[in-house]
Amino acid sequence: MEFTRRYGFRVLAAKDGTCEMLVPYLAENDRPGGIVSGQVYMHAADVAFWLAVKTRHGVSEEFVTSSMTTAFLGSARGHEFTCHAHVIKSGRRLIYGEAECRARDRVLTHHTLTYVSAG
Repeated sequence: MEFTRRYGFRVLAAKDGTCEMLVPYLAENDRPGGIVSGQVYMHAADVAFWLAVKTRHGVSEEFVTSSMTTAFLGSARGHEFTCHAHVIKSGRRLIYGEAECRARDRVLTHHTLTYVSAG
């Protein structure tokens, strides 16, 4: 996906409605004060969830983000983190799940996502 290439996300595992990605630290994503920008966490959560959905519905079915709620619980400063997403409920038209970004044992963000069929 070209629009995510600049973040350097790397898939660590993806199977049966789950996806775990590594989000590398890139200084260009820092906001003033040296904290990783919130949009990086949100983008990582959306991409990880999209990939988790693809493990259940395949690459030919199109789903798009309908809603996403984010809670910022911590921050990363100068280091990579992981993002894990999983599908909680999957229907023909709607898919619901969550994602969490973590740095080692610290939760940085928690996200709930709803996807809707684009077809």
